[in-house]
Amino acid sequence: MTTVGLIGSGNIGGTLARLAVAAGHDVVLSNSRGPETLKELVDELGPQARAGTAADAAAAGGLVVVTIPLRAYRDVPSGALAGKVVIDTGNYYPERDGRFPELDDESTTTSELLQRHLSQSRVVKGFNNIYFKHLLALARPAGAADRSALPIAGDDADAKLTVTAFLDSVGYDAVDVGPLAEGWRFQRDTAAYAALYSADPANDWERPAPVDAAKLRAALAAARRYADS
Repeated sequence: MTTVGLIGSGNIGGTLARLAVAAGHDVVLSNSRGPETLKELVDELGPQARAGTAADAAAAGGLVVVTIPLRAYRDVPSGALAGKVVIDTGNYYPERDGRFPELDDESTTTSELLQRHLSQSRVVKGFNNIYFKHLLALARPAGAADRSALPIAGDDADAKLTVTAFLDSVGYDAVDVGPLAEGWRFQRDTAAYAALYSADPANDWERPAPVDAAKLRAALAAARRYADS
């Protein structure tokens, strides 16, 4: 087991904290508003959890999850994350994040931007393509017939092994999509994005549907760039 640092503790971050604690990991949570605002969540999670600053979470984490709006990625403390494996859950929503020309013209991807900022870290894209309620509901132990798979992408093979092991511990198989540059295959508005895990994506986000590795791979293969969608 490891200590998981969470830079961002919103819907995805809070859900990952719950899954990590249930799996026996310790967690250090942070957000942009200050540790005191996380007291209720820390109290819920119990003695395996504590709150701190982003720098605290970065320093404490054997594995660190960055789960913040893309617009704030430059605020992630790069020095404290040197040498560490970082999971990036980010997605690009121009209406929230403002415009990034290099994302609009698809010359790079969200996780490549973070990797550029965290030049001494090993970034793996993951947990960005599933609705937080489905992430909590679909977790299953290894070997379960209805276990779901989630995609990952990264440029460092050992980092992806670390993230695969973490996914396994919190209830998911991993499908390796390749380098960070292939992370577009499970960005928003692709076939492998959030609706894939919904039983009725048109009407009901409350009913999750398991997605095994074969179904996920088929969706990833069907992905199209924004310009081709």
